[in-house]
Amino acid sequence: MHPLRIAIIDHNILMCIGLQQLLSDLIPMADIVVFNSMEEMRKENDTEFVHFFVSSRIYLTHSQFFRERQRKTIVLVNGAMNINDVYTLNVCQSEKSLVHDIIELHRRGKHDSTLTLAPQSNQETIFSPRETEVAVLLCKGYINKEIADLLDVGVTTVITHRKNIMGKLHARSLADVIIYCVVNGIVNIEDL
Repeated sequence: MHPLRIAIIDHNILMCIGLQQLLSDLIPMADIVVFNSMEEMRKENDTEFVHFFVSSRIYLTHSQFFRERQRKTIVLVNGAMNINDVYTLNVCQSEKSLVHDIIELHRRGKHDSTLTLAPQSNQETIFSPRETEVAVLLCKGYINKEIADLLDVGVTTVITHRKNIMGKLHARSLADVIIYCVVNGIVNIEDL
């Protein structure tokens, strides 16, 4: 079986690399391929891609191609721009909000597609009970001092738990913790 392949097509290579990393975290079994033009992408067999994350400029320039693949296309937009009958993703927002929107996009409208987030684990979480409490509060946006006050522990203790959480996940940012917690059912996306 061929790996799940997703194309990102945008002239902004830095944005593509960031989105590629987020999608790799959310969909670890996928092969995320970055192209900076349609010409580059057309050299590939486009039927092998289950989804196209494409800039609005490229979408509008090659609208016929993407209209024929409407269920596979997610248009990357700057701000709250909407395109009729097309899934859009605002890339001009915080990493946490972007992760939330990707997960919500999957939940809301891609139920019949092959965009499958990392499977929920049937095993217990890798966190201790206290680390789980700290992780949930971090996901909800609380800062170290607020977590310390809520759990009636010292700020240093919260920082230690946070460091342990990041280490266990090999996380580079809080978004990695959020992804893990949502995908593994530790926190509901509605609570974020």
